[in-house]
Amino acid sequence: MKPQLSNATLYLMSVSAGLVVANLYYNQPLLHQISESFGISDSAVSNVALATQLGYAFGLLFIIPLGDMVSNKKILQYDFLLMIISLLAAAVSNSLFLLITSSFFIGLTSTLPQLFVPMAAELSDDNGRGRAIGIVMSGLLIGILGSRVISGLVGEQFGWRVMYYVAAGMMLLLFILLRFKLPKITPKYQGNYVDLIKSLWFYFKTEPSLRLAALRGALGFAGLSAFWTTLVFLMEDSFGYGSGVTGTFGLVGIVGALAATVVGKMSNRVSGNKIIFFSSILLIISWGIFLFSTYSLVGLIIGVILVDLGLQALHIINQNIIFSKNPEARNRVNTVYMVAFFMGGALGTTLGAMAWEYYGWIGVSALGGVFSIGVLAVHVFAKHKTP
Repeated sequence: MKPQLSNATLYLMSVSAGLVVANLYYNQPLLHQISESFGISDSAVSNVALATQLGYAFGLLFIIPLGDMVSNKKILQYDFLLMIISLLAAAVSNSLFLLITSSFFIGLTSTLPQLFVPMAAELSDDNGRGRAIGIVMSGLLIGILGSRVISGLVGEQFGWRVMYYVAAGMMLLLFILLRFKLPKITPKYQGNYVDLIKSLWFYFKTEPSLRLAALRGALGFAGLSAFWTTLVFLMEDSFGYGSGVTGTFGLVGIVGALAATVVGKMSNRVSGNKIIFFSSILLIISWGIFLFSTYSLVGLIIGVILVDLGLQALHIINQNIIFSKNPEARNRVNTVYMVAFFMGGALGTTLGAMAWEYYGWIGVSALGGVFSIGVLAVHVFAKHKTP
């Protein structure tokens, strides 16, 4: 008999998802400080964010499938140990190479929230699944956005290294709490690890809805990653603001993140096609606003609200679609989806840095617009395949 999902457990997973995923994004408002610390270009320091996202993609690919095979408590134990070591290594880094390497392992080990989302789906009934996913995703998304606020303020007041020390301390406390409060789930998969990983291709090959969700998510997140990677440079150049002000834009995005719970509830009543369509339109509109906001804080604020709302609505409906099938392999289908999602983020980070270097904010805005139009195009031309 599977454990029951109480509200206390659900909100514990939501908060935990936010705190862990925040490790991925602490570096973004600090990139300018880091570049000055090591005496390197803005383009070179963007590799810190890129390494973190690539590490996350690798963690999704090789760690999260274990959720269908190994007890969640055992994964938690080893993952947190390596995560804390990686955060401390980043804090003491004396070269860009060491910081990039540490960032890769921070990303690799910060995949735990992607165990919580399938867990919430597993412990919920069909009617409550959308709500449970929405609540966990709200915590995760608020963590993504709030991390930039925290790191921007801490970095401006105490320096970028202190942020990594603080993160390591928070992860130690969180591990102790989860060790005693998180329900233990023992999966039923009986095969070996190699077969487990091979089965990822099977689900990707046989599930058109999973492939489409992965492509939509990748394109949407590519645009958002291009925005957050280059925003700190725009704020310095156009407004003369430091990492503290850049980080506070995360507070604006939280308005959109709170909508994740609402979208989760709506997903049981409103057509997924409609939610996807309107989400992609919001993304396109947001990038149109960004295009004309090189020197407008009001425009940037409105754009942040819309781009986060659009992507989060898209993300929630994507996950509700993929979790509606294959209950025995929810961690694996989530792996396929999230690997594509964060590989899209890595692509957006790389192309965003290049667009900024050669074409400035107009180039970044045009790039984000192209990604968003791509989301709409995928939906329109493959609409008949979307459940």
